[in-house]
Amino acid sequence: MKKTVLLLLLLVGFSGISQTNNALVEHYKAYYKEMRLQGDVNGVIGALTHLNVLSPSKERRDTLAFVYMNNGQHMQALNTIGVEKNADDSDLAVQIKAFSLKSLNQPKRALEHFEELNSRNPSPYLAYEMADLKIQTGDISGATTNIEYGIANATDEMKYAFYERQQPYEVPLKAAFYHLKGLADFNKDRENIDVAIASIDEALKIAPNFNLASLSKQALESRKKEATEGAKN
Repeated sequence: MKKTVLLLLLLVGFSGISQTNNALVEHYKAYYKEMRLQGDVNGVIGALTHLNVLSPSKERRDTLAFVYMNNGQHMQALNTIGVEKNADDSDLAVQIKAFSLKSLNQPKRALEHFEELNSRNPSPYLAYEMADLKIQTGDISGATTNIEYGIANATDEMKYAFYERQQPYEVPLKAAFYHLKGLADFNKDRENIDVAIASIDEALKIAPNFNLASLSKQALESRKKEATEGAKN
């Protein structure tokens, strides 16, 4: 009899815990929806964190990491989903790892994830990211391959945003590729600066207000002038 009573108490206890947990899950689902409606990022993060504790799922974890990334909290995003390459990762998880690692100045590790994304669904945008990172890591041959693909496949409607000025701006993606081509040309042969300048001129023909390309051209022209004056002396 005592054993039966104890078992019943345990069952009632577990049932109560389950009901409480379900009620909390429903509460935070409603809270999450409300925070989204209000545009409260911290509220969204709090709601998703509680939901992941109460009812863990890969989809919720990826969503939380995505919110962190969009809020510029790249370390928190990576702490949520990790940094290692994983074949089971969703496309969203791979994207988060790639862009967060890039933002944290980890080009080699970021490149690994961009290449994984590109193997799943190739695009000129991914080719641009890979080319940029390969130039940073010294893989000029690999960057050139990505640049050639990008120039051939970027459409006039595709834009790329730059943030080096106080006011962000967009240029056609093809112009961005020609700017990268100029940087790759320079790294390939630093004595033949004219080739690099010619590629950047192509970028400026497409996007005359491309500030970063203008700065790169000025730097190359300055380097060329210094080399010419050095040769005269």
